[in-house]
Amino acid sequence: MIRQKQRLHRFSGFSIRRSFSQTSSQKSAEPAKESVPIIRSLFAAFAGVGAVSAAATLVESSTAESCLPYSEKGQRYDQDTFAGRFCRMKLACDPSLLIYTEEQVRDAQSVLEKAAQHKNDRSMDRELWEAKRIVDAAVHPDTKEFIPRPFRMSGYVPYNGPISVSMVASTSTVPLLFWSWVNQSQNALVNYYNRNAASHMSNETLLKSYSAAVGSALVVAFGLATFIRKRHSPTRAKELMKFVAFPSAIVASSLNCYIVRSPEIETGVPLLDGEGNNVCEGETSSIAAKRGVYSTTLSRALLQAPVYLLPPLLLSGPLQNFVKQRPAIRIPLTTFLILTAFGIGLPATVAIFPQIGSITPEEVEPKYQHLKDPKTREQYTIYYYNKGL
Repeated sequence: MIRQKQRLHRFSGFSIRRSFSQTSSQKSAEPAKESVPIIRSLFAAFAGVGAVSAAATLVESSTAESCLPYSEKGQRYDQDTFAGRFCRMKLACDPSLLIYTEEQVRDAQSVLEKAAQHKNDRSMDRELWEAKRIVDAAVHPDTKEFIPRPFRMSGYVPYNGPISVSMVASTSTVPLLFWSWVNQSQNALVNYYNRNAASHMSNETLLKSYSAAVGSALVVAFGLATFIRKRHSPTRAKELMKFVAFPSAIVASSLNCYIVRSPEIETGVPLLDGEGNNVCEGETSSIAAKRGVYSTTLSRALLQAPVYLLPPLLLSGPLQNFVKQRPAIRIPLTTFLILTAFGIGLPATVAIFPQIGSITPEEVEPKYQHLKDPKTREQYTIYYYNKGL
């Protein structure tokens, strides 16, 4: 009897050890949950921002000898061409402009105030254009107030880029909704701070616009995520979720820009002459404002393609095997690709339309159709307006 108990005890112990060994081997065979490589991702983010800034430096240095003569109300590059507008926006979106302090910006303003002393000195053109770039990046052209760094065009890549990475990396509904809210909130503030501020908006109007913009973003993101979850298996849905950011960002960003900027259509924007002076003091044009809002909205929609579509396509296509062999590099590589795509796509899409738009007298309200230039006493043949960024 004692021997039987001893044999049973040894058998039970063997069974427990064997069961534990099998369970351990099964657990080790299961794929471990992928952790976020924070250090590598931060390094990739810095590398992406650095690459964008380096590209802007290259553009500035390579065009230093061919820039136009300095003009207070002019531009360094020919704004009648896409290449000229792209170079201008590439320099305006340079993240290194965030480094300048308020004191340094004011020093640059002092340099520009003395520009008249160097009117015939072409050797000063580059220095003056650089001073103007520093000022324009930080100070709103209409209000002359400093724009908070996260909402400057130069801050779009380093501040909105990580948010975009989080949206693309979201593989479930809740994170996607959260980052969509953060993204559209940031976009709404960028649209607000870079609007044509010559047209006044009440706080109530701004609150309604923001609520509608963010609400539409969440509805689109939730709708697409729910559709994918219902139509596909969990594994397939997880793969497709990274593409939800693209269509949802197109619709949401377009609605966001239009809703936040649409009050300009009602209030209108001032029309300017060739020297940037208001042609009819105290009057505004709703037709010109509508053009500005529509063109800006379209550029915001086009911006989503290089940011949200190109990196996932590269990671699912040409880079798929490379990433499979090195799983730890997926998130850092995604971060780098999105930031660099942002750095190229942002100036390219904004450059599609000139910031200073033009419109003929026949295309605007009757009150502008027969105005005369007080200097030449001749009727205006073309008007200009600031469409915002």
